[in-house]
Amino acid sequence: MNTMVIGIAGGTGSGKTTLTRRLKERFGRDVSVIYHDNYYKRHDEMPYEERCLLNYDHPDAIDNKLFLEHLIQLKSGKSVECPVYDYTIHNRTDQTTVVHPAPVIIVEGILIFASLSLCEQMDIKVFVDTDADVRILRRIIRDVNKRGRTLESVVNQYLTTVKPMHEQFVEPSKRRADIIIPEGGKNQVALEMLVRRVASHLGEASETTDF
Repeated sequence: MNTMVIGIAGGTGSGKTTLTRRLKERFGRDVSVIYHDNYYKRHDEMPYEERCLLNYDHPDAIDNKLFLEHLIQLKSGKSVECPVYDYTIHNRTDQTTVVHPAPVIIVEGILIFASLSLCEQMDIKVFVDTDADVRILRRIIRDVNKRGRTLESVVNQYLTTVKPMHEQFVEPSKRRADIIIPEGGKNQVALEMLVRRVASHLGEASETTDF
């Protein structure tokens, strides 16, 4: 299988998932997605209170070794058992989800471009660039409504780890991107360019870009 790997990175709340979802909706089973967030290291040895205090925005928080192994397996045509991370307990669950190989694999995550070994596996590297004020507001809404967090905990985490780690690791990794997209999936022009590139890889007619 001739596999194309697209990396989609960007800060928290930048619109990575929206862009990923739009591509997945357009191309269906021709696209498989593997999320960097699901590979946060497991910490069963810690009580919940201690797990809450960990820095989840540092590259060391993620099991890049396992993630890279799974990405290579997908590129070689093998399915993988992807871990499932539960944000409400700050830990992996005992469940896994099967990700199957596909002609196009999307790799999504905040810190994927911070790893040179991961970047070397990607054919197209996309960085979603969104204003910091917009990103923090999106994160607050998401974490409070979907992840069971309090407003105070979200703001505290943003100020103590998210913002400084973004400045130290995420923002500099933008230099490794091939394409920088303001506003992610809401940027129709950029989205159509990506769709044409994927369609070309899949051998589709370039004019089939309606949404």
